[in-house]
Amino acid sequence: MKRVLIIGGGAAGMAAAVFAARSGVCQVEVFEKNEKLGKKLFITGKGRCNVTNACDTEELFTSVRSNPKFLYSAFYGFTNQDAMQFFEDLGVPLKVERGNRVFPVSDHSSDIIRGLENEMKRLNVQIHLRAEVADIIIEETRFHGIRLKDGRVVDADACVVATGGFSYQATGSTGDGYRFAEAAGHQVTQLSPSIVPLEVKEDYVKRLQGLSLKNVQVTISAGKKELYSDFGEMLFTHYGVSGPLILSGSSYITNQIGKETLTLSIDLKPALTQEQLDHRILRDFEENRNRDFKNSLGKLFPAKLIPVIVALSGIPEEKKIHEISREERQQLVRLIKHLTMTVSGLRGYQEAIITRGGVNVKAVNPSTMESRMTQGLYFIGEVLDLDAVTGGFNLQIAWSTAYTAAQGIIAAAEDGQVS
Repeated sequence: MKRVLIIGGGAAGMAAAVFAARSGVCQVEVFEKNEKLGKKLFITGKGRCNVTNACDTEELFTSVRSNPKFLYSAFYGFTNQDAMQFFEDLGVPLKVERGNRVFPVSDHSSDIIRGLENEMKRLNVQIHLRAEVADIIIEETRFHGIRLKDGRVVDADACVVATGGFSYQATGSTGDGYRFAEAAGHQVTQLSPSIVPLEVKEDYVKRLQGLSLKNVQVTISAGKKELYSDFGEMLFTHYGVSGPLILSGSSYITNQIGKETLTLSIDLKPALTQEQLDHRILRDFEENRNRDFKNSLGKLFPAKLIPVIVALSGIPEEKKIHEISREERQQLVRLIKHLTMTVSGLRGYQEAIITRGGVNVKAVNPSTMESRMTQGLYFIGEVLDLDAVTGGFNLQIAWSTAYTAAQGIIAAAEDGQVS
């Protein structure tokens, strides 16, 4: 039996433990510095856990923002369909929702964690909780063991670093894996929060705090260059904007933040052309001919949005509808189709779902996830410079890289390379 140590009891770490232990040739131990496993997994997808995406395999690659080609072996070795079957076999029934997002039928992330925990228990995987790893021991480009914070040394044949990134640091993601990688001679690329809310300059968003908009089109541009555009749901906050559309959009603009002015434009009525919207407003105005402008928009917008639209339109709020000119009305149409704000920054790691950047994949074997610099040392999941848009794709990276590393370790053990 080959002794395999896994640092990190999150999504990737637990999956790797199961895959390696199922082989029967590995004695697997998981070292987790928290008091329980899967703390970040527990809160993912607002506690529902979007485990993967049921799209075509090719769409997995187009949804990855950093180094998609590196994942070729991993995604084909353990596909999204394989992931779904894996959890169904663990006794966790799944369902597919809008956008091919896959969730447990129960809507409880705890069922995913429990399924993995029960399987590890069945396979006699040793779990060490409140066990923080201080260092990885490497001698002559070969992994030899780990040193725990309490000074204990654990010798082993292979080690899988599954420590996650910097995001949601309260769950233990404090960048330990980057430190281990650099100590082993690996380069860590520039890190930044990703899938994260955006801050904007305009003060009026504070008046919209808590307002959720559905069926809107959001476009983010740098000058005339469109960086991102999609249709769906968003939310206003005291600092800017959030919600599914915004979180996805953040993945596309990380590298541009601070380098150039980014404009976020919301089409509040994307189902209507400007001409159709003008006709719609004309009809509403006809019904409210003698009312003040500020009291005429109730059929178009939620109450919280009306004062902001009125203020930005440039039309005096007390002006009677029948006094509004054609030019003023068309100005209102343009505003509704292009409610524009300036992106001033990203929120921090505490609010980021994932970390962009990580261990440079050039020094990692994509067929095995083993370090090209240190034999017996493997990197999986978010610690690597891999990130994708929202929709279950980042967890699929965790499952696929975990499976690939486990197969690499098993093959090395069976070949007698690990001794």
